[in-house]
Amino acid sequence: MDLTECIAQLTVGAATLQQLLSRVQPDQAAWRPRPKVWSLLEVVNHLADEERDDFRRRVALTLESPSRDWPPIDPEGWVSARDYASRDWHGSLEDFATERERSLEWLANLQAPDWDATHEHPRLGPMRAGDVMLSWIAHDLLHTRQILRLQFDWQVHKGAPYLVDYAGGW
Repeated sequence: MDLTECIAQLTVGAATLQQLLSRVQPDQAAWRPRPKVWSLLEVVNHLADEERDDFRRRVALTLESPSRDWPPIDPEGWVSARDYASRDWHGSLEDFATERERSLEWLANLQAPDWDATHEHPRLGPMRAGDVMLSWIAHDLLHTRQILRLQFDWQVHKGAPYLVDYAGGW
């Protein structure tokens, strides 16, 4: 695994997310297309918390102390426990940007990381630092897809009674 490429992918991922969200206003950010679907505001706060409390921490622990237990996380539960829906939109965007910058700085200072260092996950089994790193990159892509879907649904919602059928299938 090439550290420079990983840093580049996370840099592009953050820029892509920030660009997709740059024109979103607070009313759109708080909107949910259906009750159990996250809003853009909840997605962005999830991204910031995952950056701080999950991926960066777990890559570091796996590289530095692979046998050490990982602190527990609850990304689904954090949405309500940390009250993402009541947070400020612009502050949430800034929080994600700040945490990603911290991650990129930390990654840039790694010296020859051992991507094969392995942590024994109690549910998933052996997880190498490279597995967690690649999952971090993939996480950006999954949420980029989610954000695009929320943007699409918002346009359909706001554009009613007009239809998007001519655009093609999602």
